Amino acid sequence: MTDRSENSGNSGNSNNSDKSYLLAAMHGLLGLGAVIGGFMLILDPSGKMLNMPVSLLERSPFSDFLIPGMILLLVLGLFPIVICMALLRRIHWTLVEKLNLYPKRYWAWTFSLYTSYALLIWIIVQLYIIQTVSLIHLFYFAWGLGIQMVTLLPDIQRRYSI
Repeated sequence: MTDRSENSGNSGNSNNSDKSYLLAAMHGLLGLGAVIGGFMLILDPSGKMLNMPVSLLERSPFSDFLIPGMILLLVLGLFPIVICMALLRRIHWTLVEKLNLYPKRYWAWTFSLYTSYALLIWIIVQLYIIQTVSLIHLFYFAWGLGIQMVTLLPDIQRRYSI
């Protein structure tokens, strides 16, 4: 990874900049919460630290929360934090650039969409496995949709065009 601190051509617009800070903050907050939750599940795979009974996993391939905790930590924790930093300060990262399905967009923009899809899939799979809906599911589902909406705003797309 190398730092490219130059901004895109249309970054002078304050409103545009505010929206990009909002997108970065959404990723940063998602990542922070998932890192905390993931570490807690890894430290205590029984789920007791989070008041989550292992019986929630009856319909899943997991016997405890270790693997879900690792997935949470990496996919919805550390990676959104990297995306947050990359949205604020352009970073050249060859590996993820090769996984960018939108070559005319900066990779962090594309991975912002990927993260929103991952969050929505995470929630849908949870709902399928536990067969119940709680407020936290609705909150994080809305958060995932919010990341998608902000990412797809025309100003944001222009800001992260290459």
